[in-house]
Amino acid sequence: MVSRIYKRTAMYRNLQLLRSIRYSHSPPKASVLLDVSNCIQGLKQKLQELNQLTVATARKVADYDPMPKLEVELQEEGFVIKVLSERSCQGLLVFILEAFEELGLDVLQARVSCADSFSLEALGNKEKNEDTGALDAELVEQVVSKAIRNWREVSEI
Repeated sequence: MVSRIYKRTAMYRNLQLLRSIRYSHSPPKASVLLDVSNCIQGLKQKLQELNQLTVATARKVADYDPMPKLEVELQEEGFVIKVLSERSCQGLLVFILEAFEELGLDVLQARVSCADSFSLEALGNKEKNEDTGALDAELVEQVVSKAIRNWREVSEI
């Protein structure tokens, strides 16, 4: 007998709680339950739409993949080459070092980070060789840009 009263009291409290959540003052239990059920279905649908929107947004962000930014400066001791990207660029360093070799640049100092993003700052100097032509910042930028484009083509495959 006590157990039945306890269950009835608990059910009444839960019903009152549901009424207060939905601001329903309808006396029949069935209408309150139906109202809450409809509310839950609506919330599930909104949640599903938000999840789909989140997935679509994540795909757009992943698809948006700008080229790494390149900057070449001429200084007294050589060229300062800076390559920056917001994402990690696996294999890009190899392509850039091959471009330096193609240009005949000696890397005097370099700082590279490839963890979450790609960052390269290198100080390069022209090798002392009479049979190679003069080197300017524009040519260095063209060759390194070509190396970045080649890397991008290879990494998209």
